[in-house]
Amino acid sequence: MTYHLRLLSGMKPPDLLAEFKRIGVTPEGCELMLGKGELIMIKVHNLSPPAACILKQEMLAKGGEVALGKEMVYLNREQEGEAIIIGTRTQYERLLTLLPRQPFGLAALAAELTDLLEQIRRPLPALTMKNKVFTWGTRTYLMGIINITPDSFSGDGLWSKERLLDRVRRQAEEFLRDGADLLDIGGESTRPGFTPVSVEEEIQRVVPVIEVLAKESPLPLSVDTSKPAVAKAALEAGADLINDIWGLQKDPEMVKVVADAQAPVIVMHNQTAPGYTDLMAEVAAYLRKSIALAEVHGLSREKVIIDPGIGFGKTYTDNLQLIKRLDELKALGAPLLLATSRKSVIGLTLNLPVGERLEGTAATVAIGIARGADLIRVHDVKAMARVARMTDALVRAHGPDQPSNGC
Repeated sequence: MTYHLRLLSGMKPPDLLAEFKRIGVTPEGCELMLGKGELIMIKVHNLSPPAACILKQEMLAKGGEVALGKEMVYLNREQEGEAIIIGTRTQYERLLTLLPRQPFGLAALAAELTDLLEQIRRPLPALTMKNKVFTWGTRTYLMGIINITPDSFSGDGLWSKERLLDRVRRQAEEFLRDGADLLDIGGESTRPGFTPVSVEEEIQRVVPVIEVLAKESPLPLSVDTSKPAVAKAALEAGADLINDIWGLQKDPEMVKVVADAQAPVIVMHNQTAPGYTDLMAEVAAYLRKSIALAEVHGLSREKVIIDPGIGFGKTYTDNLQLIKRLDELKALGAPLLLATSRKSVIGLTLNLPVGERLEGTAATVAIGIARGADLIRVHDVKAMARVARMTDALVRAHGPDQPSNGC
């Protein structure tokens, strides 16, 4: 007899549920077993040895596991270390019935675990900008880049005092036809070695463009700036969203500007130079701080979009790791933007100049969507809209249900 074994690996809960139903599992059985089929691994920092010992014992009793470094055994009570919890959702739920009653700070850990598990399960609230509803998780949205600069790294800068607005109109109309969902307008290049411009110069570049597009384009307008005065002028001119490459953490006035206007904001991870002990943990901590800054100042977290900052303060290897492990940032409970378009990580991988990075960009976009990106920021809207639509059909199981003729 042959049993025709088939490996079911890396399945998301909806796919696993479909398999249960396919073999005739009852609704009650589906509900009971779905949590047992969802393996979740969570890294814990700042754990004391006594807490680690109890955590491991409790998780083992539930059928899970806790990985500890051997040095944890020799640490003094005052010292802290790290652990990786490995278990199914059902095992975590059983753990959390007991953990809040344990000493050594485990009640606080239980609260954080409960919040994280809820974040990764809960659908993100929709965001409305310029009467356009962004329903995160249903499909990938596209942000088209409009650079009002003379020194853009990608060579697409439109800055010119002659017929600037005509050129901007044409690009905005083209992006709309090609499938863009919003436009990102920047008046200062942020490429390596860029020449800073004054607040006045940046306002002079972007505000006239915003005033025109706010009236003529149906697409929401984002403004890529880290200067509070520019952000304020842009919002007053009709911008809908601020894209801050310093995640509200460079100038304390920036968070006040967006909070006063109740404007959605993209917060990006950034630092002046590479150098990480734990890349993903440090990027997540920075973005968590940005979200908290917004909330403290009265801006709802529903209006905060996070960006890991590919190419900003990262090495080539860091950038690859961020793209590969992008889904780890979904635990922050915010829509996730990925901006890899034409960047150096692609050029270094393929040994290609900026103008020949379309296919490399497409690969990063497809993987990024598979890893949970909700929004992608791109130069080549038409091509990336097609990549996103195809990837969505695979990842989100959306698309026309039509028979194939084999072609």
